[in-house]
Amino acid sequence: MKGKTISEIKIGDKASISKTVSETDVYLYAGITGDLNPAHINEEEAKETMFKGRIAHGMLTAGLISAVLGMQLPGPGTIYMGQELKFTAPVRFGDTITATVEVVEIENGKFLKLHTFAVNQDKQVVLDGFARVMPPK
Repeated sequence: MKGKTISEIKIGDKASISKTVSETDVYLYAGITGDLNPAHINEEEAKETMFKGRIAHGMLTAGLISAVLGMQLPGPGTIYMGQELKFTAPVRFGDTITATVEVVEIENGKFLKLHTFAVNQDKQVVLDGFARVMPPK
């Protein structure tokens, strides 16, 4: 399985995935990374935060961007070079997140700059940024 090469990609190409974030997802992510921040795993403490309850890790949401890049656009064989991110709204347990990447620039015939963003089921942007990748050869 191989993703799209630079010659197969044009500015404006887009791809997305959607996932409903579960409590299990958050606990598995916390265990894998060691990020046991109470904002994510302790409902009683999280109620005292500005979010008034538990939220998913921002980087869990960002991981959905990685999934789009690695599996769809450009796809398998892509090398993820960098990411600029802003977390613009919390992701709550049960939210359905749609992560999208859109090609905005082709650099030197080797790299892509992509607008990366994610929205929840209410179309509220929860993550926004740009990625730089090297598509497969």
